[in-house]
Amino acid sequence: MQQRAVPCIIYRGGTSRGVFFKESDLPKSKSAQNQIFMSAIDAYNPSQVNGLGSGTSHTSKVIVIRETDSEQACLAYTFYQVGIGKAIVDSAGTCGNLMAAVGAYAIDEGFAKVPLTDGICEVIVLNENINRLVRLKVPVVDGAAQVDGDYLMAGVVHAGARISVSILSPGGGKTGTTFPVDTRTELVLDEQKVSVTISDIVNPFIFMSAQDFGLDGSESNEILSQNQLLLTKLETLRIQGAVVAGMSETIDAAKEVPSIPKIALVAPPRSYFTTSGVEVKADEIDIIARMVSMGKFHRTFAGSGLYNLASTLLIDGTIPNDCCAISEKRELQNIRIGHPDGIAEVTVELTSDRKDVSAVGLDRTARRILEGRCFVQSWR
Repeated sequence: MQQRAVPCIIYRGGTSRGVFFKESDLPKSKSAQNQIFMSAIDAYNPSQVNGLGSGTSHTSKVIVIRETDSEQACLAYTFYQVGIGKAIVDSAGTCGNLMAAVGAYAIDEGFAKVPLTDGICEVIVLNENINRLVRLKVPVVDGAAQVDGDYLMAGVVHAGARISVSILSPGGGKTGTTFPVDTRTELVLDEQKVSVTISDIVNPFIFMSAQDFGLDGSESNEILSQNQLLLTKLETLRIQGAVVAGMSETIDAAKEVPSIPKIALVAPPRSYFTTSGVEVKADEIDIIARMVSMGKFHRTFAGSGLYNLASTLLIDGTIPNDCCAISEKRELQNIRIGHPDGIAEVTVELTSDRKDVSAVGLDRTARRILEGRCFVQSWR
């Protein structure tokens, strides 16, 4: 097999890891680009042993950076979710965690030229998956994105420099509206109606009560992942929801887009133990959530899902709102989400009528891991 080399950089952002390419280093053909992404990550093997992925949805990711003439953004980028054991390259959704890494990349690669304020560089980038501006506040040391710091986020063992991520006007990126079928609708599973909320904030999600499946939300990922019947039911509802929300015209078409909508189970706060064995107490969180991504329960919770859930939770009439433990609901609030490996805090700013989201953000860390050339199958 003939191979060719393509320049790339690998970053971790939040609890995700991705391979970054510059558009100028790639062939113009989309099919050739897809071939490069699948070869680099190794979409073909479930273990992804023959590439840079590691058999999980949060490490099977690619970012393509391009220059832009925008007066607001210093760069534009597109996120791609690559298949695990399947030859898939999907740009329908986006990644909230890797947004922090894009901010670090913008500093490291000289795209950001915004003056520093107290060691912080404000970076504006355009996420082309959702056509939204993302504002990032990145600590800088000696002209590069700072790595070391004292901010420890759930899902990462070592503390790092805090990067503030804020997505502006995040609703309706895929469907044109924050709630494509109102704040609540019903799907059908085994001739039984299941009440759900479908919200399109950063990435489209379908939220449903864990109690509808005989769960209390505190179950470990190990237990949930062994429940193949549950995963099958959730995938059936996910596909059906995609059609109901107008994201796909048919069930068959929805099956071809595994990345969105994603699906999550939510429940009222209760104490539980994380995958690391740490106890999360009920009074430390506002809601419990478990999500499925690319057919598997997520090890933590996707950044895009954290944005979506925190925003949806504050809006009356939604499933997450029913589950939340918010004593005082304000236009600007910090939401604490209990996920399998800890607590994530998300800042949400609602519009004045409290029916939509003005901005949503959270803090992440990022690290530049590798720079070099990735050897991939030759393309035509």
